[in-house]
Amino acid sequence: MMLRYALTSIRHRKGGFLGAFIALMCAAALITACGTLLETGLRGRIAPERYAAAPLIVSADQNVHQTTVEKKKGRTKVKHKAKPVAERAWLPESTLRTVRAVPGVKSATPELTFPARALVPTGPSGAADAASRTAGSQGELRPDTASASYGHSWDSAALTPFELTQGHAPSATHDLVVDQGLATRAHLALGDRLMVQSTQSPRAYTVTGIAAPADGGRLHQQTSLFFSTAEATRLADRPGQITVIGVTPETGIAPAQLAEALHKALSGSSAQASTAQASTAQASTAQASTAQASTAQVSTAQVSTAQVSTGDARGPVEFLDAAGARVKLVSLGGAIGGTALFVALFVVVGTFALSIQQRHRELALLRAIAATPQQMRRLIGREAMLVGVVAGVLGSLAGLPLGAWLHDRFVAMGAVPATLERAVSVFPMAAAVTATLLAAWAAARISAHRISRIRPAEAMAEASVERRPARGRIVAGLATLVAGAVLVAVLSVLRTESASTPVTFLSVVVLSVALSLLGPVVVRAAAALLSGPLATGGPGGRLATANLRGNAARMAAAATPLALLIGMTCTVLFVQPTLADAARAQTRDGIRADWVLTAQGPGVPGEAARGVRTTPGVAAATEIVHSSVRVGLDKYAAQGVTPGGLSRTWNPDVTSGSIDRFSADNATEDRSAAVSQLAADQLGLHPGSRLSLTLGDGTPATLTVAAVYARGLGFGDITLPHDLLARHMDNPLASAVLISLDQSGPSVTHSELVSSVREFQGISVLTRSSASGIQADKQQSNAEGNYLAMGLVLAFTAIAVVNTLAMSGSERVREFAMLRLAGATRRQILRMLRIEGLAVLLIAAVLGSGISLAVLVAFSIGMTGAAAPSVVPIGYATVIGVAALLALVATALPGRLALKPRPVEAATARQ
Repeated sequence: MMLRYALTSIRHRKGGFLGAFIALMCAAALITACGTLLETGLRGRIAPERYAAAPLIVSADQNVHQTTVEKKKGRTKVKHKAKPVAERAWLPESTLRTVRAVPGVKSATPELTFPARALVPTGPSGAADAASRTAGSQGELRPDTASASYGHSWDSAALTPFELTQGHAPSATHDLVVDQGLATRAHLALGDRLMVQSTQSPRAYTVTGIAAPADGGRLHQQTSLFFSTAEATRLADRPGQITVIGVTPETGIAPAQLAEALHKALSGSSAQASTAQASTAQASTAQASTAQASTAQVSTAQVSTAQVSTGDARGPVEFLDAAGARVKLVSLGGAIGGTALFVALFVVVGTFALSIQQRHRELALLRAIAATPQQMRRLIGREAMLVGVVAGVLGSLAGLPLGAWLHDRFVAMGAVPATLERAVSVFPMAAAVTATLLAAWAAARISAHRISRIRPAEAMAEASVERRPARGRIVAGLATLVAGAVLVAVLSVLRTESASTPVTFLSVVVLSVALSLLGPVVVRAAAALLSGPLATGGPGGRLATANLRGNAARMAAAATPLALLIGMTCTVLFVQPTLADAARAQTRDGIRADWVLTAQGPGVPGEAARGVRTTPGVAAATEIVHSSVRVGLDKYAAQGVTPGGLSRTWNPDVTSGSIDRFSADNATEDRSAAVSQLAADQLGLHPGSRLSLTLGDGTPATLTVAAVYARGLGFGDITLPHDLLARHMDNPLASAVLISLDQSGPSVTHSELVSSVREFQGISVLTRSSASGIQADKQQSNAEGNYLAMGLVLAFTAIAVVNTLAMSGSERVREFAMLRLAGATRRQILRMLRIEGLAVLLIAAVLGSGISLAVLVAFSIGMTGAAAPSVVPIGYATVIGVAALLALVATALPGRLALKPRPVEAATARQ
């Protein structure tokens, strides 16, 4: 029976339920879209390209492992954890002999992979004329950026397999085979000279061959350049190491069977290496757990060993960035989806509460004719579930193209590599429908709490006059406000971006919930403050003031989502600038160099830095490379710097120890490091401490701490010797070179510095101010992706704002008719609506801005040490302007529609 009543109620009050339907449908679409991202991170396929013809791939493990043994109350609990390293891990060359000795192996092909990018002539086509190609004088060159580009030895061409379509294989040092895609783009022919920038200085090669995959296709995600074996070994610069081994089994041997045999053989051969490095690994783990060590816990780091991959598991070995993007998508999809669900519940509760408030007379009449509280809850619950199931199904269907668009945008931004294929199934849709139904049910239960519990006589009385907020609501609002204040306080002591980001947005939502619960009280207080200014608006202003006081719940329902929109948008927009501006300021203050070398391509070659260093009048030239390292399983941003003359180019604001000691130690065999104050506090370090860490390619290292510095946000948390860090990076070229001039010697002009690097294509000599973004730009690399993802939540919130305001205005037909019958003109009522809209906007702007400011100040204190959030005036004005446009349009249009019926007909119509 309740189901039939619910259907009848929805049929006769379509407008009242339309708002809840739109809110739930948008929530379902957003949850489905985020769910597809999460599923892509969990199940997305990474198809192999270069290794397509090798049934098995042997590679180094890309993870740092840790086993934790906890002893508590006589029980022993063992936990295994693993975290990926930042660079490619390499195999010892001896692994090749072990693999070839395994029975069932038909062939084992070693592979060398290293960055190598063609430099092509500038211009729309990238082509050079025949004379310049053969002469080798190609004028201005630019890197070919059509796709990722790697160099290999021709010996490993069979892994795809590549076959020559023209020319012959490279045999001499300056021979080169290019793939068909590059040959087409750059209009290359046999005998052409092509400049290539790799891990060393740029070098010109002769195109001796053009190759393409044997199936006649091409590689979609990368460009391949093939060198002779000797030249590939020189460019890889990894003596005694190889990237992977491609294995082909004997006829009749299944890949899975051979993979098991290889795993056993490789596990045995790696045992000695693991034992030899065990002490270093244990020290690394012990260093990481200093702050939380206890006698009941023992941790041991496990050195990575070789692993065997077959089928689609070969893709993550080939495309390391795609494998890392899985974690990013899981975390991003989960975080944004969770935030969307929380915001959806918040918005839908408000929408249902407004809908029930508009139907209060009808529901009160049901209570008066003996409807029980349980029947009331069932009726409202059935209504919510009917609306929720339709909205959930339609929204989940709309979420599929939204998820596809979102994935495409992430790929276009570079936040997600194209090699990670999008996964789609019914699970995100099912989760969205389930979440929508739960949100609808919860919203209905919360909204129906009051009307189902009060006595019938009280219900009829409250239907005529708006009641004051219940004491329980005020208590809950104050408790939520305290919870939000606690979150803000916690945020002010969080010093890492990964920890502070989720707390930042959670704080905004929790404070907005507190505002929602305390909304009627806040609106009444605001109406008292605004009564004077509003009275100057004539009759319309006085009517608006009366409405603010007498219908505070309705006004609060309109102001709350608008405040959430303003607060969330300002927080999203100004979190990254706060961090980036602080990083730039630290970098700007810490750079002492007079000039900076930067590169248009992969980086500044070491030979260019050495050329500048030997130029008369140059006191110091500091090469900088960036990577990340792990101490235990904790990840830290790291930079490598050349130690000679470091104090002349760099001032990290040393708080203890000495940069001169760092330079002196690293000029000898006694390696030392400098760490930020944050890393020192987290790891319990001080000058003289031993720091054990894992470098980017999984190699363990132990150094002595020489200095602790304050400007970690601008320069990273750990500073290492350049040679040590660069040797274990995929791209060892410097991201910048800081140049300090000898003021007592001969002066060096800008043109002289340019002349010293003229032979290196794409190298620029810039002023010191150009170095201010070296580290800050890296910290903002994912900002666009975060803006896009959070933009969807903000768009949903904006829709909810319009939805709520439209619902609030469309149900005032009878009120407007009574005002017109009492003598108010159409113009006066529209003026009243505009003043109400401006008052709601002002209240929402003050509250939303206040919430955002409190959160941003706490974020700034925790991350930068100063209460100095970066608020862009134009950005803030745009947010308020958009909110004003939404508020006024969503108020004016329903108001004009509500004024269309004749006053007498509207006043006497059935409610």
